[in-house]
Amino acid sequence: MYGPAFAADPQLVYDRLRRHGAVAPVEIAPGVEALLVTDYQAALDLLRDTDTFSKDSRAWQQTVPPTSPLLPMLGYRPTALFSDGEVHARYRRVITDGLALLEPHLLQRRVAEVAHRLIGAFEAVGTADLIAEYARQLPISVVTTWFGVPEEHGARLVAGIAGMIESTEKAVAAYGDLVAVVTAMVAERRERPRHDLTSWFVTHPAGLDNEEVIRQITLTMIAGHEPTTNLIGNALLRLLTDARYAGSLIGGAMTAYQAIDEVLWHEPPMANLSAHYPRYDITFHGREIPAGSLVLVSYAAANSQAAPPAEGTGLRSGESAHLAWAAGPHACPARDPALLIAITAIEQLTSRLSDLELATPAEELLWRPGPFHRALVHLPVRFHPVSG
Repeated sequence: MYGPAFAADPQLVYDRLRRHGAVAPVEIAPGVEALLVTDYQAALDLLRDTDTFSKDSRAWQQTVPPTSPLLPMLGYRPTALFSDGEVHARYRRVITDGLALLEPHLLQRRVAEVAHRLIGAFEAVGTADLIAEYARQLPISVVTTWFGVPEEHGARLVAGIAGMIESTEKAVAAYGDLVAVVTAMVAERRERPRHDLTSWFVTHPAGLDNEEVIRQITLTMIAGHEPTTNLIGNALLRLLTDARYAGSLIGGAMTAYQAIDEVLWHEPPMANLSAHYPRYDITFHGREIPAGSLVLVSYAAANSQAAPPAEGTGLRSGESAHLAWAAGPHACPARDPALLIAITAIEQLTSRLSDLELATPAEELLWRPGPFHRALVHLPVRFHPVSG
């Protein structure tokens, strides 16, 4: 699940894994094995069962080399992602309280402003890479505004987040640089608080120490940027290639929200994650799993099994039933702002450039390798240039 073949056609791999039942053995990096839940009901059972499964990865972590490229994603840190019970609730409360401060209309206005600036940089050219020039730039611009990150550090954040999620040999250094940026910000806000989320995390009544603050901020930045970038890119690709969306760029029946909903069902931006570890030896959906084993949930595989059929216009009901945001107590807390960012980004782009079309055949597009995400490398398009 880590090479270009998997990135090119992950559903083929998921179909093969289902022959092993609801839970299948996989290799997520050279020499690193895990179990992957591919069944929808089994995924829900795991995500909701905090008595049987823990999120604490420290015991498993001892089984992999300290230089493993997986550790930036799966290695224990004092965050909501790796905690259980009251500790988890305390960390999560800081994150959810902070995100609740984001007024939707102000967030939408900020996204529109960033979108306008980014589109303005290429609209007169007639061509663009909508990943490098748009989808990857927009969420991080919003996230840096939330947290008051100096503009010159935006590129470092993008590189750090991408590097850790791709889980290559550069992952450890990439994550380290991301943490370094946040560490400097937290130290500065301890001395001089501002009106931003960094200061909010620092001064929250939960009383997080420096390490806890740094890790919650880093986690929130990752959750706010990477999945949203991938969601925008994947939804734009669907708009540009799915025949059911023909004409939608110039006001047809299919909306940005519907394209995003389709992507969340069929190509969720984070495809495999929700690492859990059994607290004791168990039998789970027919498979014996030793205590402390790494068990991942494949949102993509589970969704493809349970997705409603796409009929007619592609409209569907029950959109909240997909697992793209996970489920249970560890469901993604950034769901609402991420959706608002993605929908606004797509609406802004398609309203300005209504004749977008792919500049490369869809089958020739490349996907970023890695076990955790579903993300395009590039999305080249062409359109009639727009003069200022």
